[in-house]
Amino acid sequence: MSTVQRSPLTRKLSAFVSLSETELATLEHLHQRSRIFVAGRDLVQQGQSKQAAYILAAGWVCSYKIQRDGSRQIVDVQIPGDFLGLRSILLRTADHSFEPITDIQAVEVLAADLLDAFAQTPRLAMAVLWAASRDEAMVVEHLVGIGRRDAGARMAHFLLELGYRLALVGMGTKAGYACPLTQHHLADALGLSAVHVNRVLRQLREGGLVTFREGHVTFNNYDRLITLAEFDPGYLDQTGPLLK
Repeated sequence: MSTVQRSPLTRKLSAFVSLSETELATLEHLHQRSRIFVAGRDLVQQGQSKQAAYILAAGWVCSYKIQRDGSRQIVDVQIPGDFLGLRSILLRTADHSFEPITDIQAVEVLAADLLDAFAQTPRLAMAVLWAASRDEAMVVEHLVGIGRRDAGARMAHFLLELGYRLALVGMGTKAGYACPLTQHHLADALGLSAVHVNRVLRQLREGGLVTFREGHVTFNNYDRLITLAEFDPGYLDQTGPLLK
């Protein structure tokens, strides 16, 4: 089995389409320019133009926007198998920044190579469109969370969503998963203060629902946590290939 067949991106796209040898070869070609980036140094900056996209192969990244007062809103958290900066290729200007949370391995994908891949393999293009649509659905859920869910349900929903996403690429189970996010990351993602995040996590732990400690999320009562969050994973659309 080739490296690309084992890659998180292949595992993720395979939830939408059963990839052919031709499509796998095209993905292999897109994985030619692999680079290492260190934690804390922006990979892409808001307002940057003529930027390549990246495929995250290993490590965690957050995408965020900075307000004039210096406050930060994390738009999403990227895990292995996710694209970074895909919109900046098509829109020509990055509308938000990407910061590695950990040291990462990412594959640089030039716009010309991606468009050529889409022209040669339309089913692969549809799979990437599916992944982008899924990302949009997650942003919608995050908007609902910040606007309408209380802090406990908001945290529960976020941790459950991460668990589902990680399970798709072989990095999580219903028991839990490794997670390098700090309470400050959670605060910026969920629209809470770090003090409030600490209080909510303690309440969830003392309630026997979930424990987030020393870089690991442990689901203590998965079903009750789903009930609290009113979590319906249908928007993640990862129950099996739609295209054979």
